[in-house]
Amino acid sequence: MKKIMGEDFEFIKGIYFKSPMMNVIWALNNAQQPIANLENEKVFMTAFRQIIDAALSPETQLIITSSSSGSIVAAQTACYLAQKNRNNVYFRKPLHLVLGASMISPKSDLFKQLIHYQKEGTIGIILHDEVQDDGDSSMGVGGTSRLEAYRNAFGLMLPFLSKKFKGPSFLNTNRETGHIHRRRSQTVQKAFDYINIILVNHKLAGDYYKEKAIAVIKEEIN
Repeated sequence: MKKIMGEDFEFIKGIYFKSPMMNVIWALNNAQQPIANLENEKVFMTAFRQIIDAALSPETQLIITSSSSGSIVAAQTACYLAQKNRNNVYFRKPLHLVLGASMISPKSDLFKQLIHYQKEGTIGIILHDEVQDDGDSSMGVGGTSRLEAYRNAFGLMLPFLSKKFKGPSFLNTNRETGHIHRRRSQTVQKAFDYINIILVNHKLAGDYYKEKAIAVIKEEIN
């Protein structure tokens, strides 16, 4: 994405804990509903402040793109921005949201709130189903309650003890035999698929970046 969009693409930095396990726990705890007091959440506020402090033009088309546990941060940020931007305080265009390899359940209050803001017009396009991997059992692992989230998480890690999940274990990161979520995260093809869906098929960044994305993908493949 950086090669295609240059300065128009930026990573949100400083939103993760040093421990991967803590990142997963935070995501599992916050996947079900919009956080009531987001100002007290360091992970979220770091993401929000980085977007706002960038002093972007009010005409900017903001596209928040995420994957896996990052989908929770992205969804919470999108909810907060949509609420705060009802009077075009920050941007005049509705933000677009990409929730790839997502832990968010479409049945959750968090996802329903995103759809509510979409109907209001403060959120534009939400890409969810289009950016999931076929056969990825971790999709929607956050469930509709924390209890369900942790049951799902343990089932993914220990599928031999679960009636709901089948192997391989989510802990298996082998490039050939590991869980599809972990295998796909290590491939360049996943990046190409994301670019194709986001920039080419849905043209979220406009026609200019659609054509540039096509050129870059062709160049990399050849």
